[in-house]
Amino acid sequence: MRSMLSLLSPALETYVLEHTTRESPLLERLRAETQAKLAYPQMQVGPIEGQFLRCLVAMSRARRILEIGTYSGYSALCMASALPDDGQLITCDIDPVATAMARRYFDESGYGHKIEIRYAPAMDTLTQLRRIGHSFDLVFIDADKEAYADYWEQIVPLLPSGGLVVADNTLWNGRVLAPSHPSDHGIVRFNARVANDQRIEHVLLAIRDGIMLARKH
Repeated sequence: MRSMLSLLSPALETYVLEHTTRESPLLERLRAETQAKLAYPQMQVGPIEGQFLRCLVAMSRARRILEIGTYSGYSALCMASALPDDGQLITCDIDPVATAMARRYFDESGYGHKIEIRYAPAMDTLTQLRRIGHSFDLVFIDADKEAYADYWEQIVPLLPSGGLVVADNTLWNGRVLAPSHPSDHGIVRFNARVANDQRIEHVLLAIRDGIMLARKH
């Protein structure tokens, strides 16, 4: 989810964008349609973070990805594009309008066969995945902030040694320094949970609105 906050000046942000691999025409169209037709288009991952996710998938050679929060599918498309042809990405959401847009773009992309949308509350999907013994090389969290810490406890057991977790919005517009709303406290609670978890090593990155990157020992 992209915050309204930019940690960089507009000029420096433009410079960063100009020196990042350019998004594909398909992703550019998806971003434009999201802006034009969906409520809360700021929830969409932007091209810089999208390329960061794609690079992580490629460098880690991930084959199985779980995404908590599909929205219109930009981040899922970025990650799926770096998966091998027999790779799998499961993405979870409960918004029928946004996921319908995502599905159209998945089908058009040429790698939609790698992506499965689970239209259900994420905790229900996580419970089911744990029950059947699923594991994932990389998990991306970008959904309701109050539940981040709860998701974390369900996700870590799904990771093999070396598995990655990427959580978006972990600076939360700077409100982590003076939390007042439930979502603020949710992010603070999540960051503290990660920082005190001996099962992983982690770094909090000041990319866009903050990205927590964790690796399981």
